[in-house]
Amino acid sequence: MESSRQVFSVDLLERYAAKGRGVITCMAAGNDVIVLGTSKGWVIRHDFGVGDSFDIDLSVGRPGEQSIHRVFVDPGGSHCIATVVGGGTSDTFYTHAKWAKPRILTRLKGLLVNTVAWNRQHITEAYTKEIILGTENGQLYEVSVEEKDKKEKYIKFLFELNELPEEFTGLQSVFASYAERAVHFMELPGEIPNRQVHGFCELHFFIKQRRAIHFAWLSGAGIYHGGLNFAAHYSSPNGDQNFVENKALLDYSKCSEGVMVKPTSMAVSEYHFLLLIGNKVKVVNRINQQIVEELYFDQTSDAVSRGVLALCSDASAGLFYAYDQNSIFQVSVSDEGRDMWKVYLDLKEYAAALANCRDALQRDQVYLVQAEDAFIGKDFLRAASFYAKINFALSFEEITLKFISIGEQDAVRTFLLRKLDNFSKDDKCQITMISTWVTELYLDKINRLLLEDDAISDHSSSEYQSIITEFRAFLSDCKDVLDEATTMKLLESYGRVDELVFFASLKEEHEIVVHHYIQLGEAKKALRVLQKPNVQAELQYKFAPDLIMLDAYETVESWMTKKDLNPRKLIPAMMRYSSEPHAKNETHEVIKYLEYCVHRLQNEDPGIHNLLLSLYAKQDDESSLLRFLQCKFGKGQLNGPEFFYDPKYALRLCLKEKRMRACVHIYSMMSMHEEAVALALQVDPELAMAEADKVEDDEDLRKKLWLMVAKHVIEQEKGTKRENIRKAIAFLKETDGLLKIEDILPFFPDFALIDDFKEAICSSLEDYNEQIEKLKDEMNDATHGADNIRNDISALAQRYAVVKKDEACGVCGRKILNAADDYRMARTYTSVGSMAPFYVFPCGHSFHVNCLIAHVTKCSSESQAEYILDLQKQLTLLGNEPSKEMNGGLTEEEPIASMTPGDKIRSQLDDAIASECPYCGDLMIREISLHFLEEKDESEAWDITPQNLSSQKSISLIA
Repeated sequence: MESSRQVFSVDLLERYAAKGRGVITCMAAGNDVIVLGTSKGWVIRHDFGVGDSFDIDLSVGRPGEQSIHRVFVDPGGSHCIATVVGGGTSDTFYTHAKWAKPRILTRLKGLLVNTVAWNRQHITEAYTKEIILGTENGQLYEVSVEEKDKKEKYIKFLFELNELPEEFTGLQSVFASYAERAVHFMELPGEIPNRQVHGFCELHFFIKQRRAIHFAWLSGAGIYHGGLNFAAHYSSPNGDQNFVENKALLDYSKCSEGVMVKPTSMAVSEYHFLLLIGNKVKVVNRINQQIVEELYFDQTSDAVSRGVLALCSDASAGLFYAYDQNSIFQVSVSDEGRDMWKVYLDLKEYAAALANCRDALQRDQVYLVQAEDAFIGKDFLRAASFYAKINFALSFEEITLKFISIGEQDAVRTFLLRKLDNFSKDDKCQITMISTWVTELYLDKINRLLLEDDAISDHSSSEYQSIITEFRAFLSDCKDVLDEATTMKLLESYGRVDELVFFASLKEEHEIVVHHYIQLGEAKKALRVLQKPNVQAELQYKFAPDLIMLDAYETVESWMTKKDLNPRKLIPAMMRYSSEPHAKNETHEVIKYLEYCVHRLQNEDPGIHNLLLSLYAKQDDESSLLRFLQCKFGKGQLNGPEFFYDPKYALRLCLKEKRMRACVHIYSMMSMHEEAVALALQVDPELAMAEADKVEDDEDLRKKLWLMVAKHVIEQEKGTKRENIRKAIAFLKETDGLLKIEDILPFFPDFALIDDFKEAICSSLEDYNEQIEKLKDEMNDATHGADNIRNDISALAQRYAVVKKDEACGVCGRKILNAADDYRMARTYTSVGSMAPFYVFPCGHSFHVNCLIAHVTKCSSESQAEYILDLQKQLTLLGNEPSKEMNGGLTEEEPIASMTPGDKIRSQLDDAIASECPYCGDLMIREISLHFLEEKDESEAWDITPQNLSSQKSISLIA
């Protein structure tokens, strides 16, 4: 027995199921619906799902005794087909669960239907779709019935087995293309059990998800069974591929303790055969062909003699039924696959055993058996893989000691590797320890391979290469769990430098990797490591001196691809490279990089510029140095320098290297023009002239520089006296009139004759005369201009304006000619009786002085307002001093110095407030951008609450 718990059980479902309509002759089930056929031609439908049943008499209108030959019901329990026999003929009927009256299928008259294939994929409650009927004489028919039509849609003949005069006992829908093919069949010897009772043999299928999974045929020789693989059949080009797999024949002797007793009926479950032998059912495991249970029926005394007639199954409900003359018995199944893992394990079908395991303990048992079998067979690596899958059956220590005791280090390594795969991420400590152990086992294996045969020391052994590749893959997978220090110490102790570098690269210990490549002289590999995005820039600076000496070109190219480098920190490496001798035509890589920094990166570091300048200075060709000095790198920067090198350092360096043209440029750039011209005269007089001509804002200095050039030119001439004089005169023309003949005469020798300079001296005197005449004209123009200004001042003193008596002030709106309120300030203005002082502008606007001051102060800036108020205060304090009458003004003879302090202050105040009309000038334009209301008064200004009207005043606005 498989288990102490019963898998199958039998219960009486209905004692008097035939309802007195004769005895039961056949039965079919589907979806908790059972349809019975009786010996008197009745079909009885029991719907146990809803607790309902009804009877249909198919013998009506038929002569003689009638009996139901076979009944069929679809998996949903809605459609039923029954064949009635009697009176030497037979008829086949179709009925629906909703019909009260069956419909005869006339084209099947006289044919005994032995089997029906339902269209399980497309059948519905209302429509059968295509179904196939198999008859006793080997014919196939296709039938389709729709419930609403109350009759069949069509019945058509499909196929007939002419070669084999045998009846159909079961169907699959695979006959459509067989009309022109030879029939393939298997013939089994022996009489079909129960053929004399039922008139047919039994072919059963186990249905899962509407598809047949395996079959069983109750034949004379035994139970022929196997799996069904329709995919192989359909993929065959001509459809001849056999779709039956794992075929086997169960001998009946195994079902009855060595005695050949044939079952009278059978049913098929997922893992078992239910065999009806006598009045009991023997349950046989389909996999190991062992009897696991025997089931007995509670029959009435009169039914015991005839026994249980047959079994049938309800694939939809997962139930089985048995029936005798009057009663129906239900065979229930309870978790029949619970012990199947043991069955498969005993048969050493490990994959099937694992597929049927329900928990980890069961899987451990399967893995343990697999591991022990492999261990006994000395397949230690395979055994290690299975041991690694065990969680509870054996401890970690037991398994490892099992292999260590026999010296199987490779098996230990395999076991540990597989064990790592089974750990969860939370088991960090165990993972690190086991990974470290595996690392040491790998290193030990590598050393053993090297010691076994000296011939593989060149690393040519395939096993050696394989283990190295495997070890590196392991390091890659476990880089995050291995302890870095411990692992590196292990690799170093075993002398595995290549693997040490590999692991350091994985751990992003780039310093170790780069140092290793530099020792090997592999500059390109080291640079590739430094090019990685996560490498610190400090490593670039640290290894730059070594790398540039190994491969200057590749190193500089690498630097130029890294935008985040600080070139200043590379100066030591560049200086080391520059100190080494180089071929004359060799490209100076440091100069190339510095030019890239200066021109492309626009680097402004003085150290970079100084280094580049020093390298230029050491070159034989001075052109690069001069171009560098003349380039204005800071051009365009606001208040920035035009160059970034140290000019003093540059001057010292160029003097040391005797780069005189460069020194001239530096002197000139430092505004040391005299030194620049003096040095240029030693190199090239033309250069000196160009330097002298650069000075534009200092006429005396420029003349001095040209005199230096003239002296040098005159002193250097070695021709005749007249030729020297002509050249000197020609030189004067190059100065654009800056030098005269008298300026250069001192440079000629004392014995030179004046006649030789006659033309030059006369030309100079003529120039002086022209200048004198020009100065006279300018003086006359200045005198006339002064007279005109004096006349204008006198005319302005007599200017007046007419003010009407009702003219109003542009600010306060009161009449201009009112009496003055403040006599102190009024006394500083022209007195017109007791009237207040006022201003009248040419545009016609008039303002009281105080009103104008208040208006301008309000609309001016804070500093300007304070200035105006201060002047007003000073005028008020000086109100008692006498002042000149405004209408009198100053006479032509009276000097401005005779003005009183009050007049001076009033003049300043006039300029501050009365330089233009406040309503017609710039002041009014500026007021456009001002708010109508002050921000602090805005909320009050919009308040609509009624106010005391008596306190309001009317203010007139004058444009």
